[in-house]
Amino acid sequence: MKKGILKRVISFIIIFVVTAFVLYFSLKDDYKNIIHEIKSINKLWLLVAFVLLFLYWMIKALVRKELVSKFNKKYKFIDSFKLSLELNFFNGVTPFATGGEPYEVYSLTKHGIKRTESTNIMIQNFITYQIALVFLGIVAIITNSFIHIFPSGFLTYLITLGFSINFFVIVILFVITFGKKIDKFIMKIIVFILSKFKIVKNKEKTLEKFHNYLDEFHEGATILLKDKKNFIKMILFQFFALSTLYLIPLVLLYGMGDYTSLNGYEAIIISAYVMLIGSFVPIPGGTGGLEYGFIAFYGNFIKGSKLNAVMLLWRFITYYFGIMLGAIVLNFKRKKVK
Repeated sequence: MKKGILKRVISFIIIFVVTAFVLYFSLKDDYKNIIHEIKSINKLWLLVAFVLLFLYWMIKALVRKELVSKFNKKYKFIDSFKLSLELNFFNGVTPFATGGEPYEVYSLTKHGIKRTESTNIMIQNFITYQIALVFLGIVAIITNSFIHIFPSGFLTYLITLGFSINFFVIVILFVITFGKKIDKFIMKIIVFILSKFKIVKNKEKTLEKFHNYLDEFHEGATILLKDKKNFIKMILFQFFALSTLYLIPLVLLYGMGDYTSLNGYEAIIISAYVMLIGSFVPIPGGTGGLEYGFIAFYGNFIKGSKLNAVMLLWRFITYYFGIMLGAIVLNFKRKKVK
């Protein structure tokens, strides 16, 4: 069995096992009422939840399309949207969603974009997403410090850890993107170590190759960030994309007939907290951590069987549905290539 396929199989096994545990602990005490809540949800509100999800994917696709247009004007929105769907699969079956970025670079190169440019687009896309994620996290933390939506305790430490990790990721990405001298210095050390272990045979030739790559990469980064207004616009798009995703639990709650427990602002704030915790769980899709965060935070507003029912529906729509749709698009794409 190929190494990549083996990793994917292991990921699916982990997802299956953790999901089985989540379902067991979610349903064991009140499964009849939970199933009843899910089955009796207003179908119109359920449709709204899926519309919000597709809107999230469309905005993400629009951001990528805008970034790609700096290098390739012919790249279509529909291609970017298909890629967004495909990335649901790769992000969903790998720890910390690490499978999405390499596939994004690979897919963009298939549209005639140089590897250095594709890497730049992927990093800038990720940077704008991380900035929006951290900004929403800051808003959530500030809101809680004034309004005290949630009690302090163990969850506060998890939020601090999640926020710190996401902020650190932004710093690292900026260093990689703009720290040309630092990148070359680090590359020099890596090549030196690899040459000592005889992994790299021609040290000078390898260094020259990497230096040329880094020069092209940083030149591309300069092009992307030359238009600062456009860069800020991309961050705002990512902000709105996340906001639409964060509102899904609210419309599911509306679908269950509860219009008073939450408002839109509270739903966005709570979801921001949930995502901060789930972002550092080393299991594909943050499985286990996201469910725990959802129950812990939304449990301050929603009680009884509705809480678990909303959580299960939310998790299916925002995670499992995306993986399945992504797999279908990928399978269709491969058949078309054949």
